[in-house]
Formats: sequence, C-alpha cells, structure tokens
Amino acid sequence: MDMWLKEGQLEDTAMTYKIKETICRKKTPYQDLAIVDTYAFGRMLILDGIVQTTIKDEYVYHEMISHIPLFTHPNPEKILVVGGGDGGTIREVLKHPSVKKAILCEIDKVVIDECRNHLKEISCSLDDPRCEIFVGDGINYVHEHKNEFDVIIIDSTDPFGAAEGLFGGSFYKEIYEALKDEGIFVAQTESPFFLPHVVKKVFSDSKNVFPITKLFMAAIPTYPSGYWSFTIGSKKYNPSSIDISENLSFETKYYTKELHKASFVLPRFIEDILK
Repeated sequence: MDMWLKEGQLEDTAMTYKIKETICRKKTPYQDLAIVDTYAFGRMLILDGIVQTTIKDEYVYHEMISHIPLFTHPNPEKILVVGGGDGGTIREVLKHPSVKKAILCEIDKVVIDECRNHLKEISCSLDDPRCEIFVGDGINYVHEHKNEFDVIIIDSTDPFGAAEGLFGGSFYKEIYEALKDEGIFVAQTESPFFLPHVVKKVFSDSKNVFPITKLFMAAIPTYPSGYWSFTIGSKKYNPSSIDISENLSFETKYYTKELHKASFVLPRFIEDILK
C-alpha cells in the first residue's frame, strides 16, 4: 500500500509526497511533530501537517536566511536565531569566522531533540561551542535583551498558532531595540503567490521601524509555489548595494555573492504588492 503525505495549509491548494516510512511522530506541548522519509525529498520535518524542511532542498532556505544578513553586516559577532530548532540556520551562521556566539531560541525542545536524532545533516552544528541553546519563548527573549545582537534571524514556522506573534509590528520594534547600532534582522515571510497580504504586512511593519527594509526571493521547491520571500530590516547597511568583493571562505550550494544582489531584483507583481 502506498503512503502519501498531503500538506494542506492552504484552503484550496495541496502538495503531496509519497512516503517510504514514518521515522517518528510525537505530540509535543506545542504541536504535532513528524519526521518521514520521502522518495522525492528524503527525510522531512513536518509540524502540524506542514513541511518545514527536507534533506534535499534545505540548503536554499538556510543559506539565504543566514548569508544575506551576515554578509551585509561588516562584522557579525553575536547572532540570535528565533525558531529554527532543526539547526540549519545555526549551521550556516557558524560558517562565518567572525561569529563568536550564536544563540538558538526555540520554544519546542522536542523539535531540537528529534532533529538531532534524525536530521543530523541539518542539526550538525548545535553542539558547536559557539552555539548556545535557549528553550523558551522568542518574543520574551528578545524583549529581555536590549542592544545586544548584530543580527537577529526569525526562522519561524508559518504565521499561525504559536508563531503568529513573530509576524507582528510590535515585535519588530522589540527586535530593533535588541539590535546594536549597526544591527540587521531578517525573517522568512511566506509566498507572494498564496499569502501576498502577509508579505505586504511584514514589509510595511518592518519599514515603519527600520530605516532600510528590503525584500529578497529564493526558489524552494517544497514551500507552496516554490517561490519564497524574506524580509530584511537594517539600521545602517543596504543589503542590496553592499560590496562583496572578497571570495567566500566556505562552500555554498545556493548562495553566491552575485546572487546576493540579484535576489533583491523583484518581479513587477511583487513590487506592486509592496506599494
């Protein structure tokens, strides 16, 4: 008998994946967690029925949400990642030699534990001595740490349930205060095809707080539409016009210094969404 995962986070659209086996499934205090092995994308983390990351395409998301802000900042030393319990963003952040400390603030410890057990390629840097793991609410954590971080990365799930507060305008004011004078924040901000109102709201809320706000795009096959937006807010540096002249000191699979700037060139329909 064939087993299929049907992801139905959108009312009128679904994505389906043929499953080899279910590796684990647990009801955590916050959500339903499953890790399955699929034929097309390998092992896959699913939270509340929604695909979060897969072995085959995770590098796109994790490289873009990490390297765009860290290469924009001239000397990123202390980084906060809110969410991202799979560890992929921490892995990419710690590739930057300037980083002295990266804090992972994840509300659901079970996500961290199961990704360590079953998604080792992604979670492999969580034991790095520069990584500090804090299990708790990201909104409260940001509120309690002022003028402390060079970069804050909001690596959240979709804007429903426990993650909804991470998409609010008041939270971006808290992020601004938690950043140092040259600070930068970035968040994943959904599909402009399916959730244009979320893209517009986050961009507008960020623009009301940060002097520089930009949107950039990446192609991620397992996210709805395969075309994903990220919003970046910066106190000082424009991520779309910085000079990245030196060669990368580490290998990437998606990010390049040429792509860094190209990802900010938006199709007309997205420009219209942001107006």
